Amino acid sequence: MSAQNRDYHRESGPRRPPVGWGRGPGFARAIEKAKNPRGTLVRLLREFRPYRIRLSLVMAAAILSTVFTIWSPKILGNATTVLFNGFIQKLRHMPGASVNFSAILHDMGFLAALYLISSGFSYVQQWVMAGVAQDLTFRMREKLMEKLNRLPIQFFDNHPHGELLSRFVNDFDNISSTLQQSLGQLITSVVTFGGVIVMMLTISPLMTLAVSITLPLSFGLTTMVVRRSQRYFKDQQRQLGELNGHVEEAYTGHSVVKAYGHEEPSIQGFEEINTRLYHSAWKSQFVTGIIYPMMNVIGNLGYVLVSVLGGVLVTRRTIQIGDIQAFIQYARQFSMPITQMASISNIIQSLLASAERIYEILDQPEETRDATASQTPEKSPGHVQFRAVSFRYNPDVPLIEDFSLDAKSGTTVAIVGPTGAGKTTLVNLAMRFYDVDQGQIMVDGQDIRDIRRAELRHLFGMVLQDTWLFHGTIHDNIAYGREGASDQEIVQAAISARADHFIRTLPDGYNTVLNEEASNISQGQRQLLTIARAFLADPAILILDEATSNVDTRTEVAIQLAMINLMRGRTSFVIAHRLSTIRGADTIIVMNHGRIVEQGSHEELLSRRGFYYELYQSQFQRAAI
Repeated sequence: MSAQNRDYHRESGPRRPPVGWGRGPGFARAIEKAKNPRGTLVRLLREFRPYRIRLSLVMAAAILSTVFTIWSPKILGNATTVLFNGFIQKLRHMPGASVNFSAILHDMGFLAALYLISSGFSYVQQWVMAGVAQDLTFRMREKLMEKLNRLPIQFFDNHPHGELLSRFVNDFDNISSTLQQSLGQLITSVVTFGGVIVMMLTISPLMTLAVSITLPLSFGLTTMVVRRSQRYFKDQQRQLGELNGHVEEAYTGHSVVKAYGHEEPSIQGFEEINTRLYHSAWKSQFVTGIIYPMMNVIGNLGYVLVSVLGGVLVTRRTIQIGDIQAFIQYARQFSMPITQMASISNIIQSLLASAERIYEILDQPEETRDATASQTPEKSPGHVQFRAVSFRYNPDVPLIEDFSLDAKSGTTVAIVGPTGAGKTTLVNLAMRFYDVDQGQIMVDGQDIRDIRRAELRHLFGMVLQDTWLFHGTIHDNIAYGREGASDQEIVQAAISARADHFIRTLPDGYNTVLNEEASNISQGQRQLLTIARAFLADPAILILDEATSNVDTRTEVAIQLAMINLMRGRTSFVIAHRLSTIRGADTIIVMNHGRIVEQGSHEELLSRRGFYYELYQSQFQRAAI
């Protein structure tokens, strides 16, 4: 439906940016937080109910994989102790001194088995979790698609298409990747942190206490860096969005930019945004990058404490040399789970924000329920009546008040009037895109609210000013008008719409593939294809909303002749601004401010020299100017 033909002012809903992302580690991402994280988390956990067994398997596999990995340094330390003691005994020339290589080989074999088993459990965890994540996302995406099909047209009018696409693509991708990667990592981090502490305590409580001193420092620095980097990454995302918008705008309208000589201002605007993006990106990357040197410094402090205390304890024969090696490995793993959990906590916030945006759509009120049974005849005569209809998009702004119209079967009713008079709104009401506030709309004597929407809309055929064609062949786009149509019927529809000639001049004829915006054919040719689609649909009631406004005068004349054949025997509603195109209408309805101000044939209305006469004369005055 064209923007020019909108007869109301919509109040767009709040626009939310898509879930942010940043380069570098996960804890430095630009995070969008959920408004109600607890409630969203509870709802998301309910989604996991069908997967409880598989999630239990994931958790068990993650725990076992981590436990076997944590156990490995202890075994390696034992082998080191055996090797060290054997060499010391040899150096001291003790009788029968030798290195117990069989014990070392036994430990190495056991260690290899631990690594293999750990890898196996890790593989099972990833494989099962991938299935759970994709299956859950698949079900939620299906649920959202079914919900969108049940939502009223008003929802789509009040929400930008880009926002809905962002939820359908970006948010689901974020949920899928987060569940698949972060859930298992969260379990692993928690088990690793607890397991490492237990293993270090079994070796030396004193050294464990010394390493724990670095824990508050690690946590504090990580928190500080995360908070600082989030602010910079949000700035980076905002600047990146501005840059994308500027580039898209400049290159979409590059011909206009060149025609008005605005290349330099456009370049200056780009350089200004690009400079801001450079500074915010540099700061975000720098702050992100310093986390690892800082953690290394803290880790090295821990190594120093372990080395000093370990050396003292070894000289006192309190612990073995291999225990020092194992403890150093545990100390290296000690701070890693902290960083991972900080990263995962932010990713979980992003996950909840994405889930909340999905649930916002799922919680939207749906269309009123369809009639349980319809009694529409197989071949509708197409008698349409508006009886004292009142309707408002906004309760505080009057639009259509006490409107009545009787469109007899097989007649052509032209609806004219200034922009905002309510012309297109009548079409929306007749097809139940919106329900009337008061009054009735009758089709063949039956209230349309007693007819299933699908059956009602099957009675209508529409040709709008804004063409809609999908990515596919010309054949398929025309066939969209009626399921199961034969090739001969499709060609005949194209001939009737005066589209057959230009289609056959294309390299692949009816098999020519249209791109996503059908920009590989002209606007007029796109309109002809939509008219052919209406011919194929063979509806009882035809709606033409400025159907010929995008074609040249000669093509318009040809289409008008085709339209006469198409409208014969059908009830037709023609919405037009060019009044010369509706002279042959049986009845012309002149609307202003939602009311019928005049009604009659073209000659009758001109003879009255009223509102229609002024509209008609103003068009010729503009043409003369």
